[in-house]
Amino acid sequence: MRRLWDGVLHAVVLLLAAWVMALAFPRTDWSLTPWAALVPLLALATIRSPRTAFLWGWASGTLFFAVLLRWLQFTFQVYSAIPWPLMYGPVLLLAAYCGVWTGAVAWAVSWLTARRSAALALALAPFLWVAAEWLRGHLFGGFPWGTLGYSQYLRVRVIQIAELAGVHGVSFVLVAVNAALAGCVVLRWRQALAGVGATAVLLAGTLAFGSVRLAEAPPATAAPITIIQPSIEQPLKWEPRHTQETLGIYFALLRRVADEHPALVVWPETAAPTILRNDPALVERFRAAAANVGAPMLLGSIDVVNGRFRNTAFLITEAGIVGRYDKIQLVPFGEFVPLSRVLGFVRGWAQFIAELEAGSRAVVNGPPAPFGVVICYEGIFPDLFREFVRDGAVLMVNMTNDAWFGRTSGPEQHLAMYPFRAVEHRVSIVRAANTGVSAFITPTGVIVRRLHLFERGVMTESVPLRARRTLFTRLGDWLGLLSLAVTTAAVAGTWRRVEPAAVGSV
Repeated sequence: MRRLWDGVLHAVVLLLAAWVMALAFPRTDWSLTPWAALVPLLALATIRSPRTAFLWGWASGTLFFAVLLRWLQFTFQVYSAIPWPLMYGPVLLLAAYCGVWTGAVAWAVSWLTARRSAALALALAPFLWVAAEWLRGHLFGGFPWGTLGYSQYLRVRVIQIAELAGVHGVSFVLVAVNAALAGCVVLRWRQALAGVGATAVLLAGTLAFGSVRLAEAPPATAAPITIIQPSIEQPLKWEPRHTQETLGIYFALLRRVADEHPALVVWPETAAPTILRNDPALVERFRAAAANVGAPMLLGSIDVVNGRFRNTAFLITEAGIVGRYDKIQLVPFGEFVPLSRVLGFVRGWAQFIAELEAGSRAVVNGPPAPFGVVICYEGIFPDLFREFVRDGAVLMVNMTNDAWFGRTSGPEQHLAMYPFRAVEHRVSIVRAANTGVSAFITPTGVIVRRLHLFERGVMTESVPLRARRTLFTRLGDWLGLLSLAVTTAAVAGTWRRVEPAAVGSV
């Protein structure tokens, strides 16, 4: 009976902690919960066997991602032919895969405790967590959604350290605080006090650095940029019967732009309702509009290159199409099917599954200044985003179409990642979304202005242009690689130690 009661208690505490940690992300934005939500799991891992710790970690991680990714359910319900009993399968499978990494961290903490000590295991917990996040963001194409640091996107003073170590730097601080609190539960008081002291220094340094950076003056050079959010429902975007209505909305919005005197007009991903280069009349209309506004336009469209479709951003001036960027990081099961020879049958299951060809290189366009473009969820990959900045971009644009996700929390969660890209490189980000959320983000990560979901409109802001290179721009995600190295060394260094007596299991 005692074992049963312990199991029930562990389940309630761990799963409740995972649930409230998922609510730290948009739209609930309970951003304080990640500062303590991992304490139960880390403490449990130090007193249970590695196998038991892994299972509890996997369960709590799976629940965290199931709650976080619940918005995907809308897409499957509306745009797929999957029978309703199986409708929840894709989301649960993805959540279970992501949860494995949480389980791996719990296993490692338990294993290091058994072979070395709980104090060492908790001291290494931030490195273990960041290593798991890094691997999840890179293996099999990568899926960095739900990286813990993103929960702090509204805590502007905290996220300034992304300039030094990226979003994983914020994750590191969060897990360090959790590990110190867990140490207060499971360690002797001297060890616990040492952990609290070290973490207090880390947290104080994080906040002090943030205060210094926020007090600095913004870059002196700026450019006025206009975002257009047309808010076209997804079922209507490619419907031929609605093409003229869609274009009527577009050019009505454009008539409001001329008085803003922008240096660049940004449209969303795949805004053109036809394949742009196959529609000379539409190219001419946008060319004439660019001449009338007196500014180049960045327009998203599907393109065809050698018989293969690409997701492309075209730069249009009064001279016509003068530049382009083809999306490099395609969405698995959205823009291509992994292992298509085996899994190709899924193409008939959903409207959102396409077969596109990826671009091959980052492109920096201009005028009005050198800028890079990341399309859709490309911007959640720090390494790819960094390529544009290293190649000279002083402004970054994100074009996206989150209409597939309706009025769920998905578009808000997507937006929450871009303040980190801004801080990592001290670069402004202009984000144009079809149905929202369009926004201007400053180099300090502040979302200064936005158009909300399904709000049709135009907005113009004077956008600061990047003036310097950061440590993250120079070195990239060094903390992720360091954490992977530390984790590998810690595991390898204890592998041949004599196994102590088995610790208790639940």
